[in-house]
Amino acid sequence: MKSPAYIGRFAPTPSGFLHFGSLVAALASYLDARSAGGQWLLRMEDLDPPREAPGAQAAILHTLENYGFEWDGEVVYQSQRHAAYDEVIDRLFSHGLAYACTCSRKQLERHHGIYPGLCRNAGHARQDAAIRLRVPELSYHFIDRVQGLFEQHLGRKVGDFVIRRRDGLYAYQLAVVLDDAWQGVTDIVRGADLLDSTPRQLYLQELLGLRQPRYLHVPLIIQPDGHKLGKSYRSAPLQGDAATPLLLRALRALGQKPEQALAGSHPREVLAWATGHWNAGAIPRTLTLAEADLH
Repeated sequence: MKSPAYIGRFAPTPSGFLHFGSLVAALASYLDARSAGGQWLLRMEDLDPPREAPGAQAAILHTLENYGFEWDGEVVYQSQRHAAYDEVIDRLFSHGLAYACTCSRKQLERHHGIYPGLCRNAGHARQDAAIRLRVPELSYHFIDRVQGLFEQHLGRKVGDFVIRRRDGLYAYQLAVVLDDAWQGVTDIVRGADLLDSTPRQLYLQELLGLRQPRYLHVPLIIQPDGHKLGKSYRSAPLQGDAATPLLLRALRALGQKPEQALAGSHPREVLAWATGHWNAGAIPRTLTLAEADLH
């Protein structure tokens, strides 16, 4: 049965242009939403202006349109949501759930990405400091629709994590949780590189009394040398004149079986066919570049 309550989203970061890996994630989120009769929202995660590539925002929207994607409502820009993030940070800080941290990167290097709580009880002022969220010594787990059970002990594997950076920029972990809840997102379909971020987001959802969405993490596309396909590693931007062949390639990467007759179709026709034949259960857990190239 189709559920009109389904709300999905695609949330690209404009630090670069869309590449094949981001097309796979966009396509999976789009098809999962449309096949359920749900909404598909578009959110620009423009949290980090210094890392934003010139023209990337417009190029992302243009590319999605060229590939036949249609989103519901207006595009949401995280750069316009700062007041909402500030309000929650103030609340967490005032209740002792967050604190100021003045640790430098050099101080933290020896701890291999797990924050040891150096500033936890220091009582630093918030000026010229990062804001960290206190985490419990607990494990958080969820059942991913593709990856299965995923569990992480926040204290041992992460430590107190940053929700606002020292330079005043807001952290992804906080913004994504608040924006997904604000937009009413019920299902999050995204790349498996964000799998280990999810327990932190589960904790924030619990702390703020927000509903937990369902998760589906699509496989990363791995190069023969073991590197993932991404913005920074041998990943050519998507070309509009190759929309149909790349959509078909992305469908095959997602375990779908597009018909040969679609090869000469308009991108919207490909998406219409794929919506009617979508099978999330066929998505592989892992994927190599060679497998993604199969015809």
